[in-house]
Amino acid sequence: MSEKSSVSLVRSDSLQWSDDWLNDTFRIYTPPAKLTVSEWADQNRVLSPEASAEPGKWYTSRTPYLREIMDAASDPVVGTVVVESSSQVGKTETCLNIIGYHIDQAPAPMLLMEPTLEMAEAISKDRVATMVRDTPCLAALVGDPRSRASENTLLHKRFPGGHLTLSGANSAAGLSSRPIRILLCDEVDRYPASAGTEGDPVALAVKRTTTFWNRKLVFIGSPTIENLSRIDASFEGSDKRFFLVPCPKCGEKQKLEWEYVRWPEGKPKLAIYACRFCGESWDDQTRYVAIHAGAWFAEREFNGVAGFFLNELYNPWVVLAEMVERFLDAKHKADHGDTEALRVFTNTALARTWAVKAETANPEPLMARRESYSADALPCRILYLTAGVDVQDDRFEIEIVGWRQDGRNEPEESWGIIDHAIYGDPAAGAIWVELDEFLKRSFITEDGRHLRLGAVCIDSGGHHTQSVYQFCTARVGRHIYAIKGMDGARPIWPRRAGKSKKYSANVWTVGVDTAKDAIYSKLKVEVPGPGYCHFPLDFQREYFAELTSEQVRMRFVRGHPIRYWFKPQGVRNEALDRRVYALAALYSHAVPWEALIRAAPPEWPPDGGSTPAAPTDPTPAGARRRVRMRFQ
Repeated sequence: MSEKSSVSLVRSDSLQWSDDWLNDTFRIYTPPAKLTVSEWADQNRVLSPEASAEPGKWYTSRTPYLREIMDAASDPVVGTVVVESSSQVGKTETCLNIIGYHIDQAPAPMLLMEPTLEMAEAISKDRVATMVRDTPCLAALVGDPRSRASENTLLHKRFPGGHLTLSGANSAAGLSSRPIRILLCDEVDRYPASAGTEGDPVALAVKRTTTFWNRKLVFIGSPTIENLSRIDASFEGSDKRFFLVPCPKCGEKQKLEWEYVRWPEGKPKLAIYACRFCGESWDDQTRYVAIHAGAWFAEREFNGVAGFFLNELYNPWVVLAEMVERFLDAKHKADHGDTEALRVFTNTALARTWAVKAETANPEPLMARRESYSADALPCRILYLTAGVDVQDDRFEIEIVGWRQDGRNEPEESWGIIDHAIYGDPAAGAIWVELDEFLKRSFITEDGRHLRLGAVCIDSGGHHTQSVYQFCTARVGRHIYAIKGMDGARPIWPRRAGKSKKYSANVWTVGVDTAKDAIYSKLKVEVPGPGYCHFPLDFQREYFAELTSEQVRMRFVRGHPIRYWFKPQGVRNEALDRRVYALAALYSHAVPWEALIRAAPPEWPPDGGSTPAAPTDPTPAGARRRVRMRFQ
């Protein structure tokens, strides 16, 4: 090669390097194209296989009703976005797209607030981390928290120009310090009335946005109780937008509402949606087509708050027949006194609030219907046993409850088996040995089956928390769980266990208000069968007084109405607490009801193996009989 050609080659390489450097420089300092959140998602978002039934590239066209919701979050005219909706319509993905958009396009300090700190941790691991990992433009901006040099943690993610904090509404620490511009409040109706002793968690979070003139507030959730729902009140203060879809036949635009879902009697699989104007029957495919031709319309003048309402009928993956079957199951249970399933359907499928009457119960009618069965020969209808244990300073209060459910369409029928106390110091080891032996007891039914406890819940909220954790951790294989009761709108049994940081033990948070609602509704069932509560002659006046000791009341906490269970001063309620824990134990894992029914005798006595009785109770009021049970 000649010297000239060699020089030319060097100059060519230099020029090429110079061009690349200039291109990189222009790319860095050229502002990105102005995108809306939905446009950004369509261009960049990748759905993760761990969190989506259809992993891969995101298409807003699959759920067209989400486009305007997401774009409102990037519209400078909109200060607040409110989404009152059912479950499973894309609420979480909407939050994630808003987060991804601001990380990539409009960096800012953000806060995503979940009802509890445990839920925030789960969202961070299961949804945020996988979104960042699988969306290339985000992976390049948010460091791997596993790296030693990374500034990112489970609940705090840094990126150029901003950061994302995840917190629980029950954590006052997570709602203080850092100012934020973008506030995302998920499932606001599940928030506690106060974050510790600091006050309303929503107010605390909003206060952190006050220094930003261009702040954005996003409130998302399913409604709960009428006149108590945060999200419903927020929606009522918005411009109230509804997604109207045109009838393929008459062209009239309309909301999709449950009242227009029709099906022949006893044939839910033939369910259709009827146009409210011309009566045209829409099958699922026709409904999908109508949804894709729909658009948002506001019922009120825009006031800075964009409000959106969605129920499950807009979900393109929901089949009408399945929705009707769930409704019929819930209605069947409500007809038998158990309204919990219908409340859940109303809140999470129809996105409507649930009207609740003041719950009270009278102990006298319950005493009058006691039956002559005993723990030595259980009624043969009983298929499964659980126990609830309340830990006091000088004793354990225990109730063992028998259960039966005739298929998923029926509410559980229950039998009180043993109301028992073990006296001693829970700080000593001997009483725990006695409790362990008691929980190992085998029971025999009238038809000869042997039953042992299927699950046990022990309250860890008292003065002996560490001892409860140690006892339960060593026996989790026997489904013995350390639980902590929590009020508010939450499921009876949580999706996953929390972790005690002080003792490094698993603890399950039980929704005690929801459990009490379910128990009181069952106490009103007057005919033996699904939902009915049976009690033996051994149960005394004090038990029934404690079981019915509480009532629902209303109070205002920092201006917000709160529905709560009230216990009069000086009244004991241990029996209600134990029944709550026994019910939670029933829901702690799936019970194989069909297999248990097959294993039981096919013929049942007409009275369920027990004889109702209403004897005169010789025990004085306030006294309590405690019987030491013999172990088999």
